[in-house]
Amino acid sequence: MSGLRVVGASFVVPGPSGVAVRDRLKGLTVEDESVLQLVGDHLGSLASRDLKARCTAGLKHDNEGWASRKRVLTEESSSRWAGSLTKAAHDQWALARRSQQAHIQQLETGVRTIRHRLSLPLGGKGSRRAGGGYRSRREWHAKARRLRVLEDRLERARADWAAGRVRVVRGGKRLLNSRHHLEQAQLTEPVWRARWEAARRFLQADGESGKRYGNETLRVNPDGQVSIRLPAPLAHLANAPHGRYVFTARVSFAHRGETWRDRVHANRAVAYRIHEDTGRARWYLTASWTIPPVPNVPLAAVRAGGLIGVDTNADHLAAWRLDQHGNPVGAPCRFDYILSGTTQHRDAQVRHALTRLLHWVRRHHLAIAVEDLDFTAETSREKHGHRKHFRKLISGMPVARLRARLVSMATELGIPLVAVDPAYTSRWGAQHWQKPLTTSRRTTTRHDAAAVAIGRRALGHPIRRRTAPPRTHQSDGHGHRTVQAEPDTPRREGPRPRIPGPRTRSVPPGRGANTGNQNAQHRPGRSTEHGFWQQDSLPLSP
Repeated sequence: MSGLRVVGASFVVPGPSGVAVRDRLKGLTVEDESVLQLVGDHLGSLASRDLKARCTAGLKHDNEGWASRKRVLTEESSSRWAGSLTKAAHDQWALARRSQQAHIQQLETGVRTIRHRLSLPLGGKGSRRAGGGYRSRREWHAKARRLRVLEDRLERARADWAAGRVRVVRGGKRLLNSRHHLEQAQLTEPVWRARWEAARRFLQADGESGKRYGNETLRVNPDGQVSIRLPAPLAHLANAPHGRYVFTARVSFAHRGETWRDRVHANRAVAYRIHEDTGRARWYLTASWTIPPVPNVPLAAVRAGGLIGVDTNADHLAAWRLDQHGNPVGAPCRFDYILSGTTQHRDAQVRHALTRLLHWVRRHHLAIAVEDLDFTAETSREKHGHRKHFRKLISGMPVARLRARLVSMATELGIPLVAVDPAYTSRWGAQHWQKPLTTSRRTTTRHDAAAVAIGRRALGHPIRRRTAPPRTHQSDGHGHRTVQAEPDTPRREGPRPRIPGPRTRSVPPGRGANTGNQNAQHRPGRSTEHGFWQQDSLPLSP
Protein backbone atom coordinates (compact mmCIF):
# COMPACT_ATOMS: atom_id res chain seq x y z
CA MET A 1 0.00 0.00 0.00
CA SER A 2 1.28 3.47 -0.84
CA GLY A 3 1.65 6.16 1.77
CA LEU A 4 2.45 3.77 4.63
CA ARG A 5 5.52 4.33 6.69
CA VAL A 6 8.20 1.68 7.08
CA VAL A 7 7.59 -0.56 10.09
CA GLY A 8 10.54 -0.80 12.45
CA ALA A 9 12.11 -4.08 13.47
CA SER A 10 11.19 -5.78 16.74
CA PHE A 11 13.79 -6.03 19.50
CA VAL A 12 14.22 -7.46 22.98
CA VAL A 13 13.97 -4.69 25.59
CA PRO A 14 17.07 -4.37 27.80
CA GLY A 15 16.60 -4.54 31.55
CA PRO A 16 16.87 -1.61 33.97
CA SER A 17 20.25 -0.25 35.02
CA GLY A 18 19.35 0.46 38.65
CA VAL A 19 16.82 -0.23 41.39
CA ALA A 20 15.30 1.77 44.25
CA VAL A 21 13.54 0.59 47.41
CA ARG A 22 11.75 2.65 50.03
CA ASP A 23 10.80 2.22 53.67
CA ARG A 24 9.22 4.39 56.31
CA LEU A 25 11.22 5.90 59.14
CA LYS A 26 9.05 4.70 62.00
CA GLY A 27 9.43 5.85 65.57
CA LEU A 28 11.07 9.22 64.98
CA THR A 29 11.10 11.46 68.03
CA VAL A 30 10.35 15.17 67.99
CA GLU A 31 14.07 15.87 68.25
CA ASP A 32 14.79 13.60 65.28
CA GLU A 33 12.23 15.39 63.09
CA SER A 34 13.62 18.76 64.17
CA VAL A 35 17.13 17.72 63.15
CA LEU A 36 15.89 16.48 59.78
CA GLN A 37 14.08 19.74 59.14
CA LEU A 38 17.07 21.88 60.12
CA VAL A 39 19.53 19.89 58.02
CA GLY A 40 17.15 19.73 55.06
CA ASP A 41 16.42 23.46 55.14
CA HIS A 42 20.10 24.38 55.42
CA LEU A 43 21.18 22.11 52.58
CA GLY A 44 18.14 23.17 50.56
CA SER A 45 19.23 26.81 50.70
CA LEU A 46 22.71 25.79 49.53
CA ALA A 47 21.16 23.72 46.71
CA SER A 48 19.09 26.69 45.54
CA ARG A 49 22.15 28.94 45.54
CA ASP A 50 24.26 26.40 43.64
CA LEU A 51 21.51 25.77 41.08
CA LYS A 52 21.33 29.49 40.41
CA ALA A 53 25.09 29.58 39.88
CA ARG A 54 24.91 26.59 37.52
CA CYS A 55 22.10 28.15 35.47
CA THR A 56 23.98 31.45 35.30
CA ALA A 57 27.07 29.73 33.89
CA GLY A 58 25.00 28.15 31.13
CA LEU A 59 27.08 26.72 28.29
CA LYS A 60 30.26 28.27 29.70
CA HIS A 61 30.38 25.77 32.55
CA ASP A 62 33.58 23.73 32.84
CA ASN A 63 35.46 21.61 35.37
CA GLU A 64 37.11 24.64 36.94
CA GLY A 65 33.73 26.26 37.55
CA TRP A 66 32.46 23.03 39.04
CA ALA A 67 35.44 22.84 41.41
CA SER A 68 35.01 26.47 42.52
CA ARG A 69 31.34 25.90 43.29
CA LYS A 70 32.22 22.84 45.31
CA ARG A 71 34.85 24.72 47.32
CA VAL A 72 32.31 27.38 48.27
CA LEU A 73 29.78 24.80 49.41
CA THR A 74 32.34 22.79 51.37
CA GLU A 75 32.88 25.68 53.78
CA GLU A 76 29.21 25.62 54.80
CA SER A 77 28.62 21.85 54.77
CA SER A 78 31.27 19.21 54.02
CA SER A 79 33.13 17.92 51.00
CA ARG A 80 30.75 15.02 50.47
CA TRP A 81 27.63 17.15 50.91
CA ALA A 82 29.13 19.62 48.44
CA GLY A 83 29.69 16.86 45.91
CA SER A 84 26.06 15.73 46.19
CA LEU A 85 24.80 19.31 45.89
CA THR A 86 26.82 20.16 42.78
CA LYS A 87 25.95 16.87 41.08
CA ALA A 88 22.23 17.37 41.77
CA ALA A 89 22.37 20.91 40.38
CA HIS A 90 24.12 19.74 37.22
CA ASP A 91 21.62 16.89 36.70
CA GLN A 92 18.70 19.28 37.16
CA TRP A 93 20.17 21.71 34.62
CA ALA A 94 20.69 18.88 32.12
CA LEU A 95 17.10 17.70 32.62
CA ALA A 96 15.84 21.23 32.01
CA ARG A 97 17.84 21.35 28.77
CA ARG A 98 16.29 18.11 27.53
CA SER A 99 12.83 19.37 28.41
CA GLN A 100 13.58 22.61 26.58
CA GLN A 101 14.56 20.72 23.47
CA ALA A 102 11.36 18.65 23.61
CA HIS A 103 9.36 21.87 24.00
CA ILE A 104 11.02 23.33 20.90
CA GLN A 105 10.22 20.21 18.89
CA GLN A 106 6.58 20.37 19.98
CA LEU A 107 6.35 24.04 19.00
CA GLU A 108 7.89 23.29 15.62
CA THR A 109 5.34 20.55 15.04
CA GLY A 110 2.48 22.87 15.94
CA VAL A 111 3.73 25.66 13.68
CA ARG A 112 4.27 23.28 10.78
CA THR A 113 0.79 21.76 11.18
CA ILE A 114 -1.02 25.10 11.34
CA ARG A 115 0.85 26.45 8.33
CA HIS A 116 -0.11 23.41 6.30
CA ARG A 117 -3.79 23.59 7.25
CA LEU A 118 -3.95 27.34 6.63
CA SER A 119 -2.63 26.80 3.10
CA LEU A 120 -5.55 24.49 2.25
CA PRO A 121 -9.02 25.71 1.23
CA LEU A 122 -11.79 25.76 3.81
CA GLY A 123 -13.20 22.31 4.39
CA GLY A 124 -10.40 20.65 2.43
CA LYS A 125 -10.04 16.93 2.94
CA GLY A 126 -7.07 15.74 4.95
CA SER A 127 -5.30 12.43 5.44
CA ARG A 128 -4.18 10.31 8.34
CA ARG A 129 -0.80 12.01 8.42
CA ALA A 130 -1.92 15.61 7.92
CA GLY A 131 -5.16 17.37 8.70
CA GLY A 132 -7.30 19.07 6.11
CA GLY A 133 -8.43 22.65 5.82
CA TYR A 134 -10.22 24.34 8.69
CA ARG A 135 -14.00 24.02 8.84
CA SER A 136 -14.95 27.69 8.85
CA ARG A 137 -13.55 31.14 8.26
CA ARG A 138 -13.80 31.86 11.97
CA GLU A 139 -11.64 28.86 12.88
CA TRP A 140 -9.19 29.82 10.13
CA HIS A 141 -8.83 33.30 11.64
CA ALA A 142 -8.37 31.95 15.18
CA LYS A 143 -5.67 29.53 14.03
CA ALA A 144 -3.91 32.28 12.11
CA ARG A 145 -3.66 34.28 15.35
CA ARG A 146 -2.48 31.21 17.24
CA LEU A 147 0.20 30.67 14.62
CA ARG A 148 1.69 34.08 15.47
CA VAL A 149 1.66 33.20 19.17
CA LEU A 150 3.44 29.88 18.60
CA GLU A 151 6.01 31.52 16.34
CA ASP A 152 6.84 34.06 19.07
CA ARG A 153 7.17 31.28 21.65
CA LEU A 154 9.35 29.28 19.31
CA GLU A 155 11.62 32.26 18.68
CA ARG A 156 12.10 32.86 22.41
CA ALA A 157 12.69 29.14 23.09
CA ARG A 158 15.32 28.95 20.34
CA ALA A 159 17.06 32.04 21.74
CA ASP A 160 17.15 30.47 25.22
CA TRP A 161 18.48 27.22 23.76
CA ALA A 162 21.27 28.99 21.89
CA ALA A 163 22.26 30.96 25.01
CA GLY A 164 22.05 27.91 27.31
CA ARG A 165 19.44 29.63 29.46
CA VAL A 166 16.97 27.44 31.37
CA ARG A 167 14.27 28.15 33.92
CA VAL A 168 14.04 25.76 36.87
CA VAL A 169 11.86 25.93 39.99
CA ARG A 170 13.11 24.00 42.99
CA GLY A 171 10.02 22.48 44.54
CA GLY A 172 8.05 22.28 41.32
CA LYS A 173 6.37 24.84 39.09
CA ARG A 174 2.94 23.30 39.62
CA LEU A 175 3.19 23.58 43.39
CA LEU A 176 4.43 27.15 43.06
CA ASN A 177 1.48 28.18 40.87
CA SER A 178 -1.01 26.57 43.24
CA ARG A 179 -0.05 29.25 45.79
CA HIS A 180 -2.17 31.72 43.80
CA HIS A 181 -5.10 29.27 43.50
CA LEU A 182 -5.43 27.80 46.98
CA GLU A 183 -9.21 27.42 46.81
CA GLN A 184 -9.04 25.59 43.50
CA ALA A 185 -6.27 23.34 44.84
CA GLN A 186 -8.25 22.77 48.08
CA LEU A 187 -5.33 23.92 50.21
CA THR A 188 -4.80 26.41 52.99
CA GLU A 189 -1.81 28.71 53.23
CA PRO A 190 -0.15 26.77 56.13
CA VAL A 191 -0.66 23.43 54.36
CA TRP A 192 0.77 24.81 51.13
CA ARG A 193 3.72 26.31 53.01
CA ALA A 194 4.50 22.96 54.65
CA ARG A 195 4.47 21.20 51.25
CA TRP A 196 6.62 23.91 49.69
CA GLU A 197 9.26 23.74 52.41
CA ALA A 198 9.30 19.92 52.32
CA ALA A 199 9.75 19.91 48.53
CA ARG A 200 12.70 22.32 48.69
CA ARG A 201 14.64 20.43 51.35
CA PHE A 202 17.78 18.58 50.31
CA LEU A 203 18.49 15.28 52.08
CA GLN A 204 20.19 12.98 49.60
CA ALA A 205 23.70 11.59 49.39
CA ASP A 206 25.49 9.58 46.71
CA GLY A 207 27.05 6.24 47.57
CA GLU A 208 30.77 5.47 47.68
CA SER A 209 32.20 2.03 47.05
CA GLY A 210 34.76 0.96 49.61
CA LYS A 211 33.44 3.21 52.35
CA ARG A 212 31.77 1.82 55.43
CA TYR A 213 28.30 0.51 54.54
CA GLY A 214 28.58 2.15 51.11
CA ASN A 215 27.89 5.74 52.22
CA GLU A 216 29.74 8.12 54.52
CA THR A 217 27.13 10.90 54.60
CA LEU A 218 23.81 9.07 55.00
CA ARG A 219 24.67 5.72 56.56
CA VAL A 220 22.40 2.75 57.23
CA ASN A 221 23.94 -0.30 58.87
CA PRO A 222 22.70 -3.87 58.25
CA ASP A 223 20.52 -3.68 61.36
CA GLY A 224 18.61 -0.69 59.91
CA GLN A 225 20.09 2.02 62.11
CA VAL A 226 20.17 5.38 60.28
CA SER A 227 22.75 8.08 60.92
CA ILE A 228 23.63 11.31 59.15
CA ARG A 229 26.76 13.43 58.90
CA LEU A 230 25.78 16.91 60.04
CA PRO A 231 26.93 20.01 58.09
CA ALA A 232 29.52 22.22 59.79
CA PRO A 233 27.07 24.92 61.04
CA LEU A 234 24.88 22.24 62.67
CA ALA A 235 27.64 20.12 64.19
CA HIS A 236 26.51 21.07 67.70
CA LEU A 237 23.42 18.85 67.25
CA ALA A 238 25.51 15.66 67.03
CA ASN A 239 24.77 12.83 69.46
CA ALA A 240 27.50 10.49 68.15
CA PRO A 241 31.25 10.79 67.47
CA HIS A 242 32.66 12.48 64.34
CA GLY A 243 29.80 14.96 64.01
CA ARG A 244 27.10 12.38 63.33
CA TYR A 245 23.49 12.17 64.46
CA VAL A 246 21.92 8.74 65.01
CA PHE A 247 18.15 8.48 64.70
CA THR A 248 15.98 6.29 66.89
CA ALA A 249 14.04 4.96 63.90
CA ARG A 250 15.12 1.84 62.05
CA VAL A 251 14.39 0.67 58.54
CA SER A 252 13.93 -2.80 57.10
CA PHE A 253 13.33 -2.96 53.38
CA ALA A 254 10.66 -5.55 52.65
CA HIS A 255 11.44 -5.55 48.92
CA ARG A 256 15.00 -6.48 47.89
CA GLY A 257 16.03 -6.42 51.53
CA GLU A 258 18.50 -9.27 51.17
CA THR A 259 20.12 -7.65 48.13
CA TRP A 260 20.47 -4.36 49.98
CA ARG A 261 21.92 -6.09 53.05
CA ASP A 262 24.49 -7.93 50.93
CA ARG A 263 25.64 -4.65 49.38
CA VAL A 264 25.91 -2.97 52.77
CA HIS A 265 27.94 -5.87 54.20
CA ALA A 266 30.31 -5.69 51.20
CA ASN A 267 30.66 -1.87 51.51
CA ARG A 268 29.30 -1.32 48.01
CA ALA A 269 27.86 2.04 46.99
CA VAL A 270 24.25 2.75 48.02
CA ALA A 271 22.63 6.18 47.55
CA TYR A 272 20.00 7.38 50.04
CA ARG A 273 17.31 10.05 50.03
CA ILE A 274 15.08 11.19 52.90
CA HIS A 275 11.86 13.08 52.24
CA GLU A 276 8.73 14.04 54.16
CA ASP A 277 5.14 13.29 53.15
CA THR A 278 3.32 16.22 54.71
CA GLY A 279 -0.11 14.81 53.86
CA ARG A 280 0.52 11.73 55.99
CA ALA A 281 3.00 13.34 58.39
CA ARG A 282 5.54 10.59 57.66
CA TRP A 283 9.21 10.45 56.74
CA TYR A 284 10.56 7.97 54.17
CA LEU A 285 14.03 6.75 53.24
CA THR A 286 14.79 5.59 49.69
CA ALA A 287 17.84 3.46 48.87
CA SER A 288 19.07 3.07 45.29
CA TRP A 289 22.00 1.42 43.55
CA THR A 290 23.08 0.35 40.10
CA ILE A 291 22.90 -3.23 38.88
CA PRO A 292 24.92 -4.97 36.17
CA PRO A 293 23.13 -5.20 32.83
CA VAL A 294 21.23 -8.42 32.30
CA PRO A 295 22.22 -10.22 29.06
CA ASN A 296 19.38 -10.12 26.58
CA VAL A 297 17.87 -13.35 25.30
CA PRO A 298 18.22 -13.66 21.50
CA LEU A 299 15.07 -12.78 19.62
CA ALA A 300 15.04 -16.18 17.89
CA ALA A 301 15.03 -17.95 21.26
CA VAL A 302 12.19 -15.74 22.51
CA ARG A 303 10.09 -16.61 19.45
CA ALA A 304 10.71 -20.36 19.71
CA GLY A 305 7.74 -21.25 21.92
CA GLY A 306 5.39 -18.42 21.03
CA LEU A 307 4.60 -15.41 23.15
CA ILE A 308 1.79 -13.24 24.53
CA GLY A 309 0.77 -10.06 22.72
CA VAL A 310 -0.35 -7.16 24.92
CA ASP A 311 -2.24 -4.09 23.73
CA THR A 312 -2.07 -1.01 25.97
CA ASN A 313 -5.24 1.04 26.35
CA ALA A 314 -6.51 3.89 28.48
CA ASP A 315 -8.34 1.64 30.96
CA HIS A 316 -7.07 -1.92 30.47
CA LEU A 317 -4.46 -4.25 29.03
CA ALA A 318 -5.68 -6.69 26.37
CA ALA A 319 -3.59 -9.87 26.08
CA TRP A 320 -3.76 -12.97 23.90
CA ARG A 321 -1.46 -15.98 23.76
CA LEU A 322 0.01 -17.00 20.37
CA ASP A 323 1.94 -20.09 19.36
CA GLN A 324 5.16 -20.01 17.34
CA HIS A 325 3.21 -19.88 14.05
CA GLY A 326 1.20 -16.84 15.12
CA ASN A 327 -2.08 -18.62 15.84
CA PRO A 328 -4.16 -17.36 18.80
CA VAL A 329 -4.40 -19.99 21.53
CA GLY A 330 -7.13 -20.09 24.14
CA ALA A 331 -9.20 -17.06 25.06
CA PRO A 332 -8.09 -13.43 25.43
CA CYS A 333 -7.46 -11.91 28.84
CA ARG A 334 -8.24 -8.40 30.05
CA PHE A 335 -6.53 -6.64 32.96
CA ASP A 336 -8.40 -3.48 33.99
CA TYR A 337 -7.17 -0.42 35.85
CA ILE A 338 -8.83 2.87 36.79
CA LEU A 339 -6.78 6.02 36.20
CA SER A 340 -8.72 8.35 38.46
CA GLY A 341 -8.01 9.82 41.85
CA THR A 342 -4.62 10.62 43.29
CA THR A 343 -1.24 9.83 41.79
CA GLN A 344 -0.65 7.10 44.35
CA HIS A 345 -3.98 5.47 43.45
CA ARG A 346 -3.22 5.52 39.73
CA ASP A 347 0.23 4.07 40.32
CA ALA A 348 -1.22 1.31 42.48
CA GLN A 349 -3.77 0.49 39.77
CA VAL A 350 -1.02 0.17 37.15
CA ARG A 351 1.12 -2.03 39.40
CA HIS A 352 -1.84 -4.29 40.25
CA ALA A 353 -2.72 -4.78 36.58
CA LEU A 354 0.89 -5.52 35.64
CA THR A 355 1.22 -7.97 38.53
CA ARG A 356 -1.78 -9.99 37.34
CA LEU A 357 -0.50 -9.91 33.75
CA LEU A 358 2.98 -11.10 34.71
CA HIS A 359 1.66 -13.90 36.91
CA TRP A 360 -0.49 -15.12 34.02
CA VAL A 361 2.47 -14.96 31.63
CA ARG A 362 4.73 -16.76 34.08
CA ARG A 363 2.37 -19.73 34.25
CA HIS A 364 2.80 -20.24 30.50
CA HIS A 365 6.61 -19.64 30.58
CA LEU A 366 6.45 -17.27 27.60
CA ALA A 367 7.63 -13.80 26.65
CA ILE A 368 5.60 -10.59 26.32
CA ALA A 369 5.22 -8.52 23.16
CA VAL A 370 4.22 -4.86 23.66
CA GLU A 371 4.09 -1.75 21.54
CA ASP A 372 7.01 0.65 21.72
CA LEU A 373 4.70 3.56 22.56
CA ASP A 374 5.80 7.18 22.74
CA PHE A 375 3.05 9.78 22.79
CA THR A 376 5.28 12.86 23.23
CA ALA A 377 4.28 14.15 19.79
CA GLU A 378 0.77 12.66 19.77
CA THR A 379 -0.70 14.94 22.46
CA SER A 380 -0.32 18.12 20.43
CA ARG A 381 -3.60 19.99 20.13
CA GLU A 382 -2.64 21.10 16.63
CA LYS A 383 -2.22 17.56 15.31
CA HIS A 384 -5.65 16.31 16.32
CA GLY A 385 -7.49 19.62 15.99
CA HIS A 386 -10.95 19.60 17.55
CA ARG A 387 -10.70 15.96 18.67
CA LYS A 388 -10.54 16.93 22.33
CA HIS A 389 -11.75 13.57 23.61
CA PHE A 390 -9.00 11.72 21.74
CA ARG A 391 -6.34 14.18 22.94
CA LYS A 392 -7.52 13.72 26.51
CA LEU A 393 -7.54 9.95 26.04
CA ILE A 394 -3.94 9.62 24.88
CA SER A 395 -2.74 12.27 27.32
CA GLY A 396 -4.19 10.30 30.22
CA MET A 397 -2.49 7.04 29.30
CA PRO A 398 0.42 6.38 31.71
CA VAL A 399 2.76 5.31 28.92
CA ALA A 400 6.09 6.20 30.53
CA ARG A 401 5.15 4.93 33.99
CA LEU A 402 3.64 1.73 32.63
CA ARG A 403 6.66 1.07 30.42
CA ALA A 404 9.12 1.60 33.28
CA ARG A 405 7.09 -0.56 35.65
CA LEU A 406 6.71 -3.35 33.10
CA VAL A 407 10.42 -3.47 32.26
CA SER A 408 11.44 -3.53 35.92
CA MET A 409 8.89 -6.13 37.04
CA ALA A 410 9.41 -8.39 34.01
CA THR A 411 13.18 -8.36 34.49
CA GLU A 412 12.75 -9.27 38.15
CA LEU A 413 10.67 -12.33 37.17
CA GLY A 414 12.95 -13.30 34.29
CA ILE A 415 10.32 -12.69 31.60
CA PRO A 416 11.69 -11.45 28.23
CA LEU A 417 10.05 -8.35 26.78
CA VAL A 418 9.82 -7.73 23.02
CA ALA A 419 9.01 -4.24 21.73
CA VAL A 420 7.37 -3.84 18.32
CA ASP A 421 6.53 -0.90 16.13
CA PRO A 422 2.95 0.22 16.94
CA ALA A 423 2.20 1.27 13.35
CA TYR A 424 -1.21 0.03 12.13
CA THR A 425 -1.55 -2.70 14.78
CA SER A 426 -5.06 -1.66 15.84
CA ARG A 427 -6.21 -1.01 12.30
CA TRP A 428 -4.87 -4.18 10.71
CA GLY A 429 -5.72 -6.32 13.73
CA ALA A 430 -9.36 -5.30 13.51
CA GLN A 431 -9.33 -5.79 9.73
CA HIS A 432 -7.85 -9.29 9.68
CA TRP A 433 -8.57 -10.84 13.09
CA GLN A 434 -11.56 -9.30 14.87
CA LYS A 435 -14.29 -10.96 12.79
CA PRO A 436 -12.67 -14.44 12.40
CA LEU A 437 -12.05 -14.67 16.15
CA THR A 438 -15.61 -13.68 17.07
CA THR A 439 -17.87 -16.61 17.88
CA SER A 440 -21.39 -17.05 19.22
CA ARG A 441 -19.96 -17.38 22.73
CA ARG A 442 -17.15 -14.83 22.53
CA THR A 443 -17.10 -11.26 21.31
CA THR A 444 -13.64 -10.25 20.18
CA THR A 445 -12.95 -6.56 20.67
CA ARG A 446 -10.75 -4.34 18.57
CA HIS A 447 -8.17 -4.33 21.36
CA ASP A 448 -8.05 -8.14 21.49
CA ALA A 449 -7.41 -8.21 17.75
CA ALA A 450 -4.67 -5.60 18.21
CA ALA A 451 -3.00 -7.87 20.78
CA VAL A 452 -2.92 -10.65 18.16
CA ALA A 453 -1.42 -8.25 15.61
CA ILE A 454 1.26 -7.17 18.09
CA GLY A 455 2.15 -10.77 18.88
CA ARG A 456 2.38 -11.75 15.21
CA ARG A 457 4.64 -8.79 14.46
CA ALA A 458 6.91 -9.77 17.36
CA LEU A 459 7.07 -13.32 16.00
CA GLY A 460 8.13 -12.05 12.58
CA HIS A 461 4.88 -13.01 10.82
CA PRO A 462 2.75 -10.65 8.75
CA ILE A 463 -0.39 -9.45 10.48
CA ARG A 464 -2.78 -10.60 7.75
CA ARG A 465 -4.19 -14.09 8.14
CA ARG A 466 -3.66 -15.45 4.61
CA THR A 467 -1.38 -14.53 1.76
CA ALA A 468 -2.62 -14.28 -1.81
CA PRO A 469 -2.69 -17.59 -3.75
CA PRO A 470 -0.34 -18.10 -6.71
CA ARG A 471 -1.57 -16.43 -9.85
CA THR A 472 -0.73 -19.37 -12.13
CA HIS A 473 -2.97 -21.85 -10.38
CA GLN A 474 -4.54 -22.30 -6.98
CA SER A 475 -2.28 -25.00 -5.69
CA ASP A 476 0.87 -25.34 -3.68
CA GLY A 477 3.18 -25.40 -6.66
CA HIS A 478 4.66 -22.03 -5.68
CA GLY A 479 4.72 -22.64 -1.97
CA HIS A 480 2.28 -22.93 0.85
CA ARG A 481 -0.49 -20.33 0.53
CA THR A 482 -1.15 -19.73 4.23
CA VAL A 483 1.17 -18.29 6.81
CA GLN A 484 -0.23 -20.26 9.73
CA ALA A 485 2.29 -23.08 9.21
CA GLU A 486 5.83 -23.26 7.95
CA PRO A 487 6.37 -24.71 4.44
CA ASP A 488 8.34 -27.63 5.86
CA THR A 489 5.81 -28.49 8.56
CA PRO A 490 4.91 -32.22 8.22
CA ARG A 491 1.31 -33.11 7.40
CA ARG A 492 0.26 -29.48 7.23
CA GLU A 493 -2.42 -30.41 4.66
CA GLY A 494 -3.49 -33.57 6.45
CA PRO A 495 -6.40 -34.14 8.82
CA ARG A 496 -6.25 -32.89 12.35
CA PRO A 497 -5.13 -35.50 14.87
CA ARG A 498 -7.92 -37.02 16.88
CA ILE A 499 -8.03 -35.92 20.51
CA PRO A 500 -8.39 -38.89 22.85
CA GLY A 501 -11.49 -39.00 24.98
CA PRO A 502 -15.20 -39.75 24.82
CA ARG A 503 -17.02 -38.72 21.68
CA THR A 504 -20.02 -36.47 21.55
CA ARG A 505 -23.16 -36.92 19.50
CA SER A 506 -22.22 -34.01 17.24
CA VAL A 507 -19.13 -35.86 15.89
CA PRO A 508 -20.02 -39.33 14.58
CA PRO A 509 -17.36 -42.05 14.47
CA GLY A 510 -15.11 -41.91 11.44
CA ARG A 511 -15.98 -38.34 10.55
CA GLY A 512 -13.07 -36.71 8.69
CA ALA A 513 -10.94 -39.85 8.62
CA ASN A 514 -10.22 -39.55 4.87
CA THR A 515 -9.86 -35.79 4.69
CA GLY A 516 -6.18 -35.89 3.86
CA ASN A 517 -6.40 -38.99 1.59
CA GLN A 518 -6.52 -37.82 -2.02
CA ASN A 519 -7.43 -41.30 -3.27
CA ALA A 520 -10.67 -41.25 -1.29
CA GLN A 521 -11.95 -38.01 -2.81
CA HIS A 522 -13.64 -39.35 -6.02
CA ARG A 523 -11.49 -37.32 -8.40
CA PRO A 524 -10.57 -38.13 -12.03
CA GLY A 525 -7.60 -40.41 -12.11
CA ARG A 526 -7.94 -41.32 -8.47
CA SER A 527 -9.18 -44.66 -7.26
CA THR A 528 -11.52 -44.69 -4.32
CA GLU A 529 -10.36 -48.11 -3.20
CA HIS A 530 -7.38 -48.65 -0.99
CA GLY A 531 -4.45 -50.44 -2.51
CA PHE A 532 -2.91 -53.54 -1.08
CA TRP A 533 0.02 -51.46 0.13
CA GLN A 534 -2.22 -49.26 2.28
CA GLN A 535 -3.14 -50.32 5.78
CA ASP A 536 -6.72 -49.95 6.92
CA SER A 537 -7.30 -47.61 9.82
CA LEU A 538 -7.76 -49.19 13.20
CA PRO A 539 -11.31 -49.34 14.53
CA LEU A 540 -12.12 -46.48 16.88
CA SER A 541 -14.24 -48.63 19.14
CA PRO A 542 -14.17 -52.30 20.10
